[in-house]
Amino acid sequence: MLITVNDEQKECSPGTSIADLLENLGIDKRYVAVERNHKIIPRTQFSEIQLLESDNLEIVTFVGGG
Repeated sequence: MLITVNDEQKECSPGTSIADLLENLGIDKRYVAVERNHKIIPRTQFSEIQLLESDNLEIVTFVGGG
């Protein structure tokens, strides 16, 4: 199925969770915020929420420094 991640189309399998997607993308879920279809998803729900066809995700990573 096709989803959009940060304005890029990605292919993922049905039943893929947000946590699965982050792992597949090599992103540490401890340091990100995820918005799905214009709604912020709590980190505690990343493993519970399965992605659906045409979902639109924005993933923002936190970077330290100064």
